[in-house]
Amino acid sequence: MALIEAKGITKTYQLGDVEVNALRSVSANIELGEFMAIMGQSGSGKSTFMNILGCLDKPTEGSYLLDGVDVSTLNRDELADIRNRKIGFVFQGFNLLSRTSAIENVELPMLYNGMPAKERRLRAMEALKIVGLSGRENHYTNQLSGGQQQRVAIARAIVNEAPIIFADEPTGNLDTRTSAEVMELFVKLNAESSITVVLVTHEPDIAAYSKRIIRFLDGVIISDEAKAV
Repeated sequence: MALIEAKGITKTYQLGDVEVNALRSVSANIELGEFMAIMGQSGSGKSTFMNILGCLDKPTEGSYLLDGVDVSTLNRDELADIRNRKIGFVFQGFNLLSRTSAIENVELPMLYNGMPAKERRLRAMEALKIVGLSGRENHYTNQLSGGQQQRVAIARAIVNEAPIIFADEPTGNLDTRTSAEVMELFVKLNAESSITVVLVTHEPDIAAYSKRIIRFLDGVIISDEAKAV
């Protein structure tokens, strides 16, 4: 069974009297341990597809199984729980809490699990070590560079040991050198921890780090290519 099984996913938005078809009967499977990129122009449907896979939105039609669970049957609390346990998110804008230390940002997902404070702290320290931020645990967001902030966000995404990371334009606010460092970190996490990485990007040089590229146009998949090993 694939980690992600999306079948016939359609997403329609009603804007006044006009229906907008963001996705049109899209189907795709993603296996545990894959590193794939989703590409497409603005409005192509790539972000809508990621939002559905990330349990942030529901399809108008179609079915979506995440690790064997039919997401369409879940209520709001159950969706929040599956996001917390199964999914880590990394966004272009980092989405860190200001006036909060790096380690406190990383601990945040574990608060929802009711994990004891001592274990939260140990796991957050280890996650920050993995992303190369040992010694920066007590630095506040405004004391960190953009690349360091994104590393904190990645540590937060992996701290619950979720099997999948969704990264939406994770290098969009970073310079070229820092972008390469962040992407190498994703490559390392995928190779050493078998974390499934699904990357949304419009940049070919960033997509080149992945092992598989799905391209969207006008709400449909126009190509799905695995990179030759």
